[in-house]
Amino acid sequence: MGHFCTGVTVITTRDGTEPVGFTSQSFAALSLAPPLVSFAVANTSRSLPRILRSGAFSSNILGAGQEALGRRFGSPRQDRFAGVDWRPSPVTGTPHLAGALARVDCRVHEVLPGGDHTIVVGRVTAVAHDGGDPLLYYRSEFRQLRS
Repeated sequence: MGHFCTGVTVITTRDGTEPVGFTSQSFAALSLAPPLVSFAVANTSRSLPRILRSGAFSSNILGAGQEALGRRFGSPRQDRFAGVDWRPSPVTGTPHLAGALARVDCRVHEVLPGGDHTIVVGRVTAVAHDGGDPLLYYRSEFRQLRS
């Protein structure tokens, strides 16, 4: 599956007042009516129960210059938000990362088993976007578009 190029997102939520987030390459549009998106997360993820408990998440679609954020939120470190510029979504309160190419706010709509992962379906409540090129992931490496 490493030969399938994907975009890179950071899925975020708030567990009480604490921001939570992890890097995901499985984020995808699912439906236009109603507006639904999905992502898959390992069943062993510490973030999964926190997302389900909060009932809301944001998908921060990373831009070409945000490889460091992709690595940070994909690492096992505990303090992923330390020194990271973010603001709470005006709609869900979930973290919006500064400089993200786009941000998709969602309410958890459905949760489905997916082998060693859980598939989370979110109903889109708001979308915000800026210009720029996406950060990509291909064959276990971060990549950027070439002109």
